[in-house]
Amino acid sequence: MIKPILIGITGGTGSGKSTVVKSIIENIPPSDIAMIEQDAYYKDQSDLPMEERIKANYDHPFAFDNDLLIKHLNLLMCGQSIEKPVYDFENHTRFQDRTITVHPRSIIILEGIMVLENEKLRDLLDIKIFVDTDADIRILRRIQRDIHERGRTVDSVINQYISTVRPAHLQFIEPNKRYADIIIPEGGQNAVAIDLVVSKIKSIIQETME
Repeated sequence: MIKPILIGITGGTGSGKSTVVKSIIENIPPSDIAMIEQDAYYKDQSDLPMEERIKANYDHPFAFDNDLLIKHLNLLMCGQSIEKPVYDFENHTRFQDRTITVHPRSIIILEGIMVLENEKLRDLLDIKIFVDTDADIRILRRIQRDIHERGRTVDSVINQYISTVRPAHLQFIEPNKRYADIIIPEGGQNAVAIDLVVSKIKSIIQETME
């Protein structure tokens, strides 16, 4: 098996990472792409009471089980399938009886806010993409997402943004922009940048077939 290409897509919360990923996937045959969301690798907290789970800082590098994530990426790169965890955002822990099987593909996309923060994780990436979007747009998107998809209230989202999300972005996410090979301003709205990324991925796939 030819070694897959691992692409990391990162940026602040609400920056448009998922939109960029969606645009890429829509232009690449599904049989060529495997998708890994860093959010699936939040640490399991089933041994903690709910009040402690709620207090945890999910915008800190320590919130992620990077050891498991790196192990799974290495397995995929070696041609082996994995069982990706599924995270329960309402109960702040992993589902104990649910995983998603991910098979190795020629292109593996890793998407998440801390993709470039961990050096070991960063060193695995062949292409590093940073999605750069203004803070006011990001907070509005975060409010919409957490209310509609994660059962949160407006007040809880705003309080979390002020207390942990913004400080974490400034400390752990924004500085890692320097590691990016490609910076995409305004996320999914930047059709030109996305087209260039898609063209690059297609050329990589073509090279592996020759």
